[in-house]
Amino acid sequence: MELTLQSLSSRCHVTGRSFADGERVVSFLNRAAGAAAGAEGIVRCDVLETELGNFMAPGPLVCRWVQVFKARRAVENAERTLKLTAESLFLALNDPANERSLENDRLLQVLAMMLERKRVLRAKGRTPDQRRFVYEHAKNKTRHEVEAAELNPEFFLSIQSQLALLVGGAASAEGTKAP
Repeated sequence: MELTLQSLSSRCHVTGRSFADGERVVSFLNRAAGAAAGAEGIVRCDVLETELGNFMAPGPLVCRWVQVFKARRAVENAERTLKLTAESLFLALNDPANERSLENDRLLQVLAMMLERKRVLRAKGRTPDQRRFVYEHAKNKTRHEVEAAELNPEFFLSIQSQLALLVGGAASAEGTKAP
């Protein structure tokens, strides 16, 4: 699964005001249809944390995370920053500054398995309490912990609708096949 999504916007989706350095921005990935959706049907919305009450999602929520806005430098590779891949989504969701949620933890588990298969992450065992897997990023050698889930049919049923929203499958939010 390769995702290509918009990078962090420089403006708030709700107000249209430009973000200032140091402001907390909540990023949402939503499944949307029509012209508003990209090729994958995923829309990214970046909203000032103070404007969350006024945000109307364009479709079902796939995941969300919080980050501190930092203006891009002119020397950064704009083409590279325009893509949100499975790897960068994993790194954004697993950032220690983000609040943890059950939905994001389940998505992290699947992304970690994908990235391990692609050799982007290397499994390094479990934490001493056995509750989390430890992965090392192959290039930058950073360590990441992901909740350990038993990979049984119940796990895959619980994440089925979230994955369908992300990759455009035919499952509805209730986990049943859509017509």
